[in-house]
Amino acid sequence: MNTTRSHSLGRPLAIAAACVLFVACADSVPVAPDWQHAMTAQLTALSPAQENGAIATLRRATARYHDLNAATADGFVFLHGCEVRPEEGPVGIVYVHMRRLLDGAIDPSLPDGLIYEPRRNGNPRLVGVELAVPYPLWTKPQPPTINGATFQREDEFGVFGLHVWLWRNNPDGLFAESNPNVSCVAE
Repeated sequence: MNTTRSHSLGRPLAIAAACVLFVACADSVPVAPDWQHAMTAQLTALSPAQENGAIATLRRATARYHDLNAATADGFVFLHGCEVRPEEGPVGIVYVHMRRLLDGAIDPSLPDGLIYEPRRNGNPRLVGVELAVPYPLWTKPQPPTINGATFQREDEFGVFGLHVWLWRNNPDGLFAESNPNVSCVAE
């Protein structure tokens, strides 16, 4: 069992369950027009120069989250333990900011998720960031993209997500879904 589970799981699990229910019921609940407009405006407003700056923005926005306590103080909650996807490889421990996730915006200055790697000392290491948008809040026929990378469908969470390996080199690429350099065995 990894040490990140020592945090209270009740609230994060309740939040995750609420998100799953939200997504599951989305077909019968219309998305507010203001959300659709704001989301579309934000995504189409990124110029090529802004997209190139997105990586630098993500680094600045997440540097303080090397300290997990800073992340949880800012509203990130435990979503799941260290994951190794059978067909893809290791991902890590994920913390999510539910308000950001449910705002429907893709904003590099306000990432939706943080990806950590467990360590023996109990303080997980920040290795990546996740940008995500729930399926019901994305109204275009194609998945979102940023910096030429296409967001992947994550059916288990009901979102389009993009992993960005800012803090751990990834031989498979900056935007790969998994990272062979990440280990779920506490080092």
